Amino acid sequence: MLKRADILLMAFCTGLIVANIYYCQPLVILIAKDFKLTEPVAGKITYLTQIGYALGLFLLVPLGDMFERKKQILVITGLAILALLVAAVSQSFFILELASILIGACSIVPQLILPMAANLSNDENRGANIGIIMSGLLVGILASRAVSGSIGFWLGWRAVYYMAAAICGLLIFLMAKRFPQSYPNFKGSYKELMHSMFGYIKTQPALRETSIINFLAFAIISAFWTTMVLFLANPPFNFQTLQIGLFGIAGAAGALAAPLVGRLSDGNNPRKNLMIGFILQLISIALFYFTNNHLYLFVIGIVLIDIGQQAIHVTNQTRIYTLIPEARNRLNTIFMSVSFIGASCGSALGLWLWDQGGWNLFCYGMTGIILLNILIYQFYGKKKSQFK
Repeated sequence: MLKRADILLMAFCTGLIVANIYYCQPLVILIAKDFKLTEPVAGKITYLTQIGYALGLFLLVPLGDMFERKKQILVITGLAILALLVAAVSQSFFILELASILIGACSIVPQLILPMAANLSNDENRGANIGIIMSGLLVGILASRAVSGSIGFWLGWRAVYYMAAAICGLLIFLMAKRFPQSYPNFKGSYKELMHSMFGYIKTQPALRETSIINFLAFAIISAFWTTMVLFLANPPFNFQTLQIGLFGIAGAAGALAAPLVGRLSDGNNPRKNLMIGFILQLISIALFYFTNNHLYLFVIGIVLIDIGQQAIHVTNQTRIYTLIPEARNRLNTIFMSVSFIGASCGSALGLWLWDQGGWNLFCYGMTGIILLNILIYQFYGKKKSQFK
């Protein structure tokens, strides 16, 4: 069984590795200037990184049900270091695009750590442990934007990637020394492993519901964090990368909510947390729409949208880990692959909405997606007897 110190270390490593996916978001303006591109074109690296993450989830995470997880975590983190260094030295935007895909694909370690923790936790504290690790993940996401914006402003965008590579090098040492070994039960081939995932999609309605809802939730949060860079960099604010990155700190309240959501998700009806998340998202979009020059509304909106995202994501992730214990990596693969396809689609959609109609059109589009998610939630709620 896992000790408290083990869970905290897993949360620490999860946060620092997942940050690799998000460092690029505040750097879009600097990268656009360096390669002489428009900001929406430079913004492509945000969703290319997420596409890479989805590919890594689909192709690599299932291997956690075949091979010893600790060794897999160390190898993939080593590959992430190489991808980050390629990004740091890239002399063309095309190379940076390729490196961004590889960074995403090699930053899937958090999705190996989470099933490991679920596997080594008992039923009574599984949700709480997942919530703690998710807190580390969210802190990593939010801090990555603040750190990236600050370092990018003072030392340039390439320094961010060098820093990320150094952090991953340190984490390999820590994980090799402290992580427990975790052996899976699956004895078949890789082809059989992948084939079994599609069977779970057919037979597990709760997996279908959580994946669809998370697809749309991730689209919303990713669209916001990508598009807000352009919103704050243009009139009336005209903020620089340093100032934009600091707004990531405002979402730290979401990280504090994750353990509470995790404990609530261990109860008899975790689906109720989803509606709370939807309502918080709607309130946050309304605050963004009426921000104008009132930045305090914007900051409150950031806090609420991140808490709402945590309510949805931690609840859904806890639910899928209760379905088939011996297939947690495969279930997590489906769930998180769909989620990050949603994230990449959301980033692309956010950039397109901004280009077509600015911040107001972006807010209209996000409201529509939240309402669609509520309809899906209601549809599956009518069949709740099928769900855990």
